[in-house]
Amino acid sequence: MVIRRLIAPHLDFSALRRELDLPVGFPLAAQREAEETAAAGPPAGATDRTDIPLVTIDPPGSMDLDQAMFLERRDGGFRVHYAIADVSAFVRPGSAIATEAWHRGQTVYLPDGRVPLHPTELSEGVASLLPDQVRPAVLWTIDLAADGTTTAARPERATVRSRARLNYPGVQADAGAGTLHPSIALLPEIGKLLIDLGLARGGINLPIPSQEVEQVEGGWELVLRAPLPVEDFNAQISLLTGVAAAKIMLDGGVGLLRTMPKPDLRAVAALRTAAGPLGIPWPDGAGPGRVIASVDGNDPRGAAFLEHAADLFRGAGYTAFDGSVPELHEHAGVAAPYAHVTAPLRRLADRYATEVCLALTAGRPVPDWAREALAKLPEVMASTDRTASAAGRGAVDLAEAVLLSGRVGEQFEAAVLDVDEPHTHGHQPTQAQQSNQGQQSNQGQQPNQGQQPNHADSAPKPPRGTVAIDHPAVRARCEGPGLVPGQRIPVRLAVADPVARRVLFQTVAPESARMAT
Repeated sequence: MVIRRLIAPHLDFSALRRELDLPVGFPLAAQREAEETAAAGPPAGATDRTDIPLVTIDPPGSMDLDQAMFLERRDGGFRVHYAIADVSAFVRPGSAIATEAWHRGQTVYLPDGRVPLHPTELSEGVASLLPDQVRPAVLWTIDLAADGTTTAARPERATVRSRARLNYPGVQADAGAGTLHPSIALLPEIGKLLIDLGLARGGINLPIPSQEVEQVEGGWELVLRAPLPVEDFNAQISLLTGVAAAKIMLDGGVGLLRTMPKPDLRAVAALRTAAGPLGIPWPDGAGPGRVIASVDGNDPRGAAFLEHAADLFRGAGYTAFDGSVPELHEHAGVAAPYAHVTAPLRRLADRYATEVCLALTAGRPVPDWAREALAKLPEVMASTDRTASAAGRGAVDLAEAVLLSGRVGEQFEAAVLDVDEPHTHGHQPTQAQQSNQGQQSNQGQQPNQGQQPNHADSAPKPPRGTVAIDHPAVRARCEGPGLVPGQRIPVRLAVADPVARRVLFQTVAPESARMAT
């Protein structure tokens, strides 16, 4: 559901691309390999499973289709058929395409076009699970009991054929009308079961509406978009597969996990403390996951609570192992061991984890090229995660600054999302980060005896925090008194700088606000 939007006539993302050193095109050798591979067509030899009526579900317009599914009721429970694009069928170890993929790590998305992990001849062509095309895939067959618990899971190489390319808005509309495609008619039922299982074991999902910049006729839109229910259900199938993959690798003693430590007890306590003033019920015995799942992020107080909840999600990364099980082998958000295996067209790590699962399931040695890569992948993925995050945030920052650049001095109504700790004056977006920086900056900074303290540095700084305005859908820093999480207050736009991609608001005294109205 689109919550709020506004159109900007022109946005130029070229400076952001240069700043992040994003590649333009592929090296000639990799491009030639891709063209030759595409011309040769999909390889043959895998088990023929083109009889399974798979369908894909993706954002509108997507062409790099990693996953296709078919859901059926079986033996008092369910069977999930989940086909994942088999990138290894097209990318040879040590090839120019493989070498370039290691430089890129993952597909980086910008509003004016993606920077793909693989040449589009593969990622949007012969390797993509496009409809009515026979494609190589890694087919996961996962059996579930009536309550959604996994009873069996097995990956195998197969050839498949998708029957339809569906998109999230269309599937959501079909779900509301009771006309879901037969291949995914069970998606809401299975999705809800898997969500409940995740919450029961302590999983946490953070449903903060995302800011997106989209190109439309006449310019660009800055959109605040809440996830559709079918997106959550679809994500549960991917999580289900990732949990099955992690179990295979842990049982086999080798693999690559997606991990995140449990939330710091102080962060959980701080979140529970914030719940009361924000009017968020926290029943006795309830974990943070169930409380977060009950919150309406469209309500200002709910949005402020979810901003606080982001402090629970720290330290996510990749953990490789070969032999003993690593100390950190679970993902706190999933509340179980978990691995990335469902997006190999867009994420480098998935191809290697998948090869490990295929080998262990078949009872054969893990290929040397995959095994030797595992230890190197966490650093590569961490670096590219930072790049992808910076690209997304930078694009939104630019859109915000451009949309507001002619409105400096205007007054807006804003919802206060969070407030910095009193000793912190930086631009960090979360209280935990702000607190850590404040502690670090105070260590060893006391003036020596006989020295005069710098009164300019020790002068009181105005309170700072993060606010969200409705039109356009902007989240930005704000300074001044009167910042209370969950409250709606008047603010005045002080800075909107497209070159620096910076927006700053200031609070407005009640008397000034009344005069302005």
